[in-house]
Amino acid sequence: MKTIGLIGGMSWASTIEYYRILNQTAHARLGGLHSAKILLYSVDFAEIEPAMREDRWADAARILVDAARRLEAGGADLLLLCTNTLHKVAGEIERSTRLPFLHIADACGDAIVARKLKKVGLLGTRFTMEQDFISSRLERFNLEVLVPDAVQRASANRIIFEELVHGKILPESKAEYLEMIRGLIGRGAEGIILGCTEIGLLIQQADVAVPVFDTTQIHALAAMEMAVAEEEKVQAAKTG
Repeated sequence: MKTIGLIGGMSWASTIEYYRILNQTAHARLGGLHSAKILLYSVDFAEIEPAMREDRWADAARILVDAARRLEAGGADLLLLCTNTLHKVAGEIERSTRLPFLHIADACGDAIVARKLKKVGLLGTRFTMEQDFISSRLERFNLEVLVPDAVQRASANRIIFEELVHGKILPESKAEYLEMIRGLIGRGAEGIILGCTEIGLLIQQADVAVPVFDTTQIHALAAMEMAVAEEEKVQAAKTG
């Protein structure tokens, strides 16, 4: 099994979900006492959030590049950046090591194409919804990407940074997100991307009438596919 290197802490609440999903999936796929081989470098989000807010992305990139290099030195076989928003500096991270880097939007795009959808709604931080580092990557999959209006984008961003990154789940905030989702569906969205790794703590598939694409879940499952493919071949050969 390959060792998955996680750059986490943005926020800790969603990084926990990565750890849970990876281990549960390793056990489900390989059985026995198997769990995932993981190296986690968890950054201090308080050092990164001001750089994002003040448009100092190069400063954020330096912190994450350092994390990536530490994971490579520690023996990771592949890298995941456990956040959507900081994929704005994914290129810098990818160029900083020789390790395969699994981009969150590529994993999500593959999942959407598998469902044969063409138009999707994207929810996330204001950076993710208003800049193109995620949407342009998704458009490579021939997808049309919709986002909420400016007022709703501000509300979505506030809920993420003031509540979800602190692990606070409020019913009134869930209602706001569901209203945004209804608006996107009304504009033709065939599916909804939970394009912030914390939104899956608030919204689940059972809440929404169209397919929901939780980027945390999708990203982690794609990483596990890369990590265990060779191990499963070995097991199949032994039993075959």
